[in-house]
Amino acid sequence: MALSNSTDSDDSRIVKLLHRIAAIGNKLPDPVTLFFMIAIGVVLASVLLAGAEAEMMVEVAEGEFEQTTITVKSLLTAEGIQWMYLGAIDNFVNFAPLGPVLMVMLGIGIAERTGLITIGLRMMVMSVPRSLITATLIFACVMSSMAADAGYVVMVPLGAMLFAGLGRHPLAGLAAAFAGVSGGFSANLLLTGLDPMLAELTHEAAQAADPGYTVMVTANYYFLVVSTVLVTVVGTLVTTRIVEPMLGEWDPSEASEPIEEPEMPSKGEQKNFYIAMGVAALITAGIAFLGIWDASPLRDLTGEPETTLESLQPYFRRLDVLITFLFFLPGVVYGVLNGTIKNDKDIAEMATATMATMGAYVVLAFPAGQFIAYFSETNLDIYIADRGVWVLETVGLSGIPLLIGFLIVSAVINLFIGSASAKWAVMGPVFVPMLMLMGLSPEVVQAAYRVGDSVTNIITPLMPYLPIIIVFAKRYVKDVEIGTILTVMLPYSVAFGIAWTILLVVWVLLGIPVGPGAEAFVQVGG
Repeated sequence: MALSNSTDSDDSRIVKLLHRIAAIGNKLPDPVTLFFMIAIGVVLASVLLAGAEAEMMVEVAEGEFEQTTITVKSLLTAEGIQWMYLGAIDNFVNFAPLGPVLMVMLGIGIAERTGLITIGLRMMVMSVPRSLITATLIFACVMSSMAADAGYVVMVPLGAMLFAGLGRHPLAGLAAAFAGVSGGFSANLLLTGLDPMLAELTHEAAQAADPGYTVMVTANYYFLVVSTVLVTVVGTLVTTRIVEPMLGEWDPSEASEPIEEPEMPSKGEQKNFYIAMGVAALITAGIAFLGIWDASPLRDLTGEPETTLESLQPYFRRLDVLITFLFFLPGVVYGVLNGTIKNDKDIAEMATATMATMGAYVVLAFPAGQFIAYFSETNLDIYIADRGVWVLETVGLSGIPLLIGFLIVSAVINLFIGSASAKWAVMGPVFVPMLMLMGLSPEVVQAAYRVGDSVTNIITPLMPYLPIIIVFAKRYVKDVEIGTILTVMLPYSVAFGIAWTILLVVWVLLGIPVGPGAEAFVQVGG
């Protein structure tokens, strides 16, 4: 084929570098072990820095702030050891994203296991003109993140199959789909399970700098909607202008097995899908009404909010509950219509199966909860933020350069650690308060993290789904290897990184809110 894996090829340096990254990443402990190690590190750091002081602003009365000195506390004292012992279970149960993520996944899991999401994505891709196939495929793959990781096993092989059926190189279709699913993981027209997960962590981190600050689940919604368009357009251009010419013509004899053309869902499946979507539309209207209605029980009931947005704080704060119903009820309707749900036991089994897939996340929540609780209890979060600001002020790094630097750090770390929530659980408590003190809002910091976390997803050799991607590719090109896949994906990573960074910079410079009530800049302490 057109690409080569040999060490003499021009792309060999990139392939070698990515293989070195894989070698380093494979030596890292499992995220669960890593969090236990970090939690122990926090305990040791609290001993070494015990008594160190930092300044922070606290609100003593409404609109009135005063500077207060905080002191780092050691956890290896009698009081500290007792606090760790008595608080272990609370730290686990109170791990901020645990409840919201499990709840949202209940709804998404039902919609996924009844086949509703899969049918919707297939219909979207297969019902458009040939000229729009590439853009529609990438858009559908970006949207597939609402079904967690289903896009990897549904959309990636579908992309290759579609391109092969059209006489185009199937690896280009596979690459376009992989770029949409993985590179566009932090873009969507809808809120996904990732939004409450990150928002809860950001909310806790922000309160280290401003105890009264609230981060809502919709923190990045406006930015994510525009990002969906950006990823679709850029991904389409990279596929047609760079990747397809790079791959050249495809010879069907290279395939390892007969190639089947994808089939449109049956009329019965389509009818059931449209009925389920009608239910989803009614629920969406109901959700919107609960926000618009002046007497809504989901609005602030104290009568004190000065603006409509402030009165909607309870509505947005727990929007993940409404998102659960938005997926759950249409999923049940579709399941009943197509026969995958015959009684309540089927629903319970699907919900149980979904929770079984979240077992690794629940296990991770225990050490992660200890780490975050330790970090806050010792006041290390405030101390590190204060010292970090001093360093940044000393080197003169602030504003947009600071934001870009943070984005690059997120992208590089993502090459070694794949879990978005695990990385943010470590990075958020450090960077959110630090950048807040430099004037950047927690929501903007979270948006920058999401961009960095997404753009290198498609080139890290540690991507858990990379082996299955290679298996899909070998159906069409028998001798394809990991080096070829990573080299084909590199243009997407670079293009997404440049375009998405420019979008974020322009967004912040214009001062556009990244979500409802989520301004680009904050002034901590008044």
